[in-house]
Amino acid sequence: MKVSGFSFIRNAIKYDYPVVEAIRSILPLCDEVVVAVGNSDDDTLNLIQNIDPKIRIVETVWDDKLREGGKVLAIETNKAFEAVSKNTDWCFYIQGDEALHEDYIPIVKKAMEEYKDQDNVDGLLFNYKHFYGSFDYIGASTQWYRREIRVIKNNPSIYSYKDAQGFRKNDNQKLNVKHIDAYIYHYGWVRPPKKMMSKQQNFGSLYNGGNKNTVSNLEFDYSNIDALDLFTGSHPKVMHERIASTNWKFDKDISKKNYAPKEIFKQTIKKLTGGYIIGEYKNYKIVK
Repeated sequence: MKVSGFSFIRNAIKYDYPVVEAIRSILPLCDEVVVAVGNSDDDTLNLIQNIDPKIRIVETVWDDKLREGGKVLAIETNKAFEAVSKNTDWCFYIQGDEALHEDYIPIVKKAMEEYKDQDNVDGLLFNYKHFYGSFDYIGASTQWYRREIRVIKNNPSIYSYKDAQGFRKNDNQKLNVKHIDAYIYHYGWVRPPKKMMSKQQNFGSLYNGGNKNTVSNLEFDYSNIDALDLFTGSHPKVMHERIASTNWKFDKDISKKNYAPKEIFKQTIKKLTGGYIIGEYKNYKIVK
């Protein structure tokens, strides 16, 4: 069984993406990792080149005219996916602000071996923990997606969907996936406040056509969040050094939930049904 990782990145240093940690988190599962490195304003290319010999880089130029709906993110994802070795069985997609905890490596590997030859399985569906404000808190409301596809078959009919959050195949069909008991840790909302503001301004330009070169000395206000829970588990080992170097403070009274009426109703139904979320976005079909 051959496994290829793939990802894309641009301006990782400028916007403080933990992409090195992201890639290292999946390396134990992968025979190679293809990274589409976009034209950057910093030393991102050198950063990626010095991670591991398993990494193969595809240098790309982002189409900055595609500044609506995050479409360019899917295009860059596809560039990396299309460059994986042809004899690869599984492809592990990791974004530059995500990480796989080492505890889940055996679970993922077992699922890959079990479903490799099952034609009705296109990919593996992961659970998510979304960190916010600091490495001590995770999102508690239903606005955070709780599952997404991160491992797919090496099938040319599969492609990155919309803004690269998930995948589809052929003529806009959802993938058939197996839901596995493994988590992806998402750190997209954990940065020094100034870096977070800068990153959000840049990211917003990919969706609404704003000025991608906006520079701000303002700090992102992490307090404007409806609800958080305290994280009591352990972080992936690849993240420990970054966490230890944290130089800002964020505290949140988790007992206070500032839910809108619609979210209160959703939370009530979720509790009564043991997990059902009204209107939950599901870009996949779970195979039983």
